[in-house]
Amino acid sequence: MMALLVRDCDVLRIEDGKTQVDFHRNILIKDNRIESVLPADETNFDFQGEVIEASGLLAIPGLINTHAHVPMVLFRGLAEDVPIEAWFNDYIWPLESNLVAEDVYWGAMLGIAEMIEGGITCFADHYFYMDEVAKAVDESGIRANLAWGFFEHEGVQKLDTVCDFVRRWQGGANGRITTWLGPHAPYTCGPEFLKLCAARAKELNVGIHIHVSETAQQVELSLKQYQKTPVALLADSGVLEVPCIFGHCLYPQPEDVELLRSSQVGVAHAPKTYLKLAMGNVNLEMFLQAGIPVGLATDGVVSSNTLDILEQMRLMALAQKDLSRDSTQFPLGKVLGIAFAGSARVLRMDKELGEILPGRLADIVLVRQDGAHCFPRYDPAATLVYSNRASDVVTVICDGRVLMRDHRLLTIDKALVKKQVAQRLERLSRRSPGVRIATYPT
Repeated sequence: MMALLVRDCDVLRIEDGKTQVDFHRNILIKDNRIESVLPADETNFDFQGEVIEASGLLAIPGLINTHAHVPMVLFRGLAEDVPIEAWFNDYIWPLESNLVAEDVYWGAMLGIAEMIEGGITCFADHYFYMDEVAKAVDESGIRANLAWGFFEHEGVQKLDTVCDFVRRWQGGANGRITTWLGPHAPYTCGPEFLKLCAARAKELNVGIHIHVSETAQQVELSLKQYQKTPVALLADSGVLEVPCIFGHCLYPQPEDVELLRSSQVGVAHAPKTYLKLAMGNVNLEMFLQAGIPVGLATDGVVSSNTLDILEQMRLMALAQKDLSRDSTQFPLGKVLGIAFAGSARVLRMDKELGEILPGRLADIVLVRQDGAHCFPRYDPAATLVYSNRASDVVTVICDGRVLMRDHRLLTIDKALVKKQVAQRLERLSRRSPGVRIATYPT
């Protein structure tokens, strides 16, 4: 049995929507689970195992990224200051036509390195060539829900390929990998194809990760084409009968919320993308009051530029206050509740992740709060939400294994990854007229 002791840290907890910090705690980890969390001065035993000295560091649950396209780091900075239609049709989908499997592996490794450095221990990815992403997850030690993205025009053969991937990698990487289906969106996958996807998900006993109601125009197009909102279309197609991650869902109608209330849907919220692409926003209280889980997401870096969940958390809090014109909305406890337990609920892992408690999976992050931008620290929770940066993350533990210690990655050779990515950039950055993997409807 492997044993790890995190000694004399401060532990962040959320209780009844309020933040609590327990100072000077020892966290004992055995194998991949938390064995105990006890006051440091009351823990007297002869420990045989690895020790992490954590005096003055804040221990938080591993951060969770509920909707990303991690290998898109390959295209970071290539689609700036453009409207969403051009973003898809003139930039992203032409660029992604350049991808081969090996590109996706190295892109995934680069993105995972960035996420680990920022304290993310679990992510839900929606991309292509997902065997390559699964290999990167396996090698790096991180945890992931992986959905191979696909479009209706790729046909049933692609759906068969995706289903084979789901079977091949379900429970892989010593249980750290979960696999779902990833039909792209209701505007690229029609009702009959979505019915087929729902049927396959039921057969495989898995969920569906899909983009939904990202813009007001998408909802208008759905009403014009099908006389139904995207959410109603998914309900009628049977998609809501399986667990779902809805990427974005910025424009739900009141009747949509009622449909989601009785479903197994979680909403992945990525505010930096919405601000940057001028997509608008959604009042998250609408979901929360209906008991619909909400979690934080980075989306892909071509719309958000970083895989930084702390930044997304801060933007969510500020944007929701501004949207409601009420500075008392989204207090610290609610914000952190979404970041930790809420994100775990979206991935249907709230019994395993999101809290530092005995019996939970040992996904733990240690954060410095003594930098000039954090000092003085009257309230560790306020400092975490509004002052800490990704670079303040010191040590990252996932599944009981140390992935980064004292800012040094232990499972990824970052220099090699950057070298491999750099060799591909000239080819990957070309856009050929008329060549794209799909077309965004306008």
